[in-house]
Amino acid sequence: MEERVYKVMKGAGTTNIALGVITLVVGVVTGILLIIAGAKLIAGKSKLLF
Repeated sequence: MEERVYKVMKGAGTTNIALGVITLVVGVVTGILLIIAGAKLIAGKSKLLF
Protein backbone atom coordinates (compact mmCIF):
# COMPACT_ATOMS: atom_id res chain seq x y z
CA MET A 1 0.00 0.00 0.00
CA GLU A 2 2.73 2.48 0.93
CA GLU A 3 4.63 1.76 -2.27
CA ARG A 4 1.65 2.88 -4.34
CA VAL A 5 1.46 6.12 -2.39
CA TYR A 6 5.15 6.81 -2.99
CA LYS A 7 4.76 6.09 -6.71
CA VAL A 8 1.87 8.55 -6.96
CA MET A 9 3.85 11.17 -5.03
CA LYS A 10 6.86 10.62 -7.29
CA GLY A 11 4.70 11.13 -10.38
CA ALA A 12 3.19 14.31 -8.97
CA GLY A 13 6.61 15.67 -8.07
CA THR A 14 8.00 14.91 -11.50
CA THR A 15 5.04 16.60 -13.16
CA ASN A 16 5.42 19.68 -10.97
CA ILE A 17 9.12 19.99 -11.78
CA ALA A 18 8.45 19.60 -15.52
CA LEU A 19 5.70 22.23 -15.47
CA GLY A 20 7.93 24.58 -13.49
CA VAL A 21 10.72 24.30 -16.05
CA ILE A 22 8.29 24.84 -18.93
CA THR A 23 6.80 27.89 -17.19
CA LEU A 24 10.27 29.33 -16.59
CA VAL A 25 11.29 28.89 -20.23
CA VAL A 26 8.06 30.43 -21.53
CA GLY A 27 8.47 33.39 -19.17
CA VAL A 28 12.04 34.06 -20.27
CA VAL A 29 11.16 33.82 -23.97
CA THR A 30 8.16 36.12 -23.51
CA GLY A 31 10.28 38.66 -21.67
CA ILE A 32 12.92 38.66 -24.39
CA LEU A 33 10.28 39.14 -27.10
CA LEU A 34 8.73 42.04 -25.18
CA ILE A 35 12.12 43.73 -24.78
CA ILE A 36 12.82 43.36 -28.51
CA ALA A 37 9.40 44.78 -29.41
CA GLY A 38 9.92 47.73 -27.06
CA ALA A 39 13.36 48.42 -28.50
CA LYS A 40 11.91 48.49 -32.01
CA LEU A 41 9.26 50.97 -30.88
CA ILE A 42 11.85 53.22 -29.28
CA ALA A 43 14.11 52.99 -32.33
CA GLY A 44 11.24 54.00 -34.65
CA LYS A 45 9.90 56.70 -32.35
CA SER A 46 11.01 59.54 -34.63
CA LYS A 47 9.07 58.08 -37.57
CA LEU A 48 5.75 58.01 -35.70
CA LEU A 49 3.33 60.88 -36.29
CA PHE A 50 0.06 61.27 -34.44
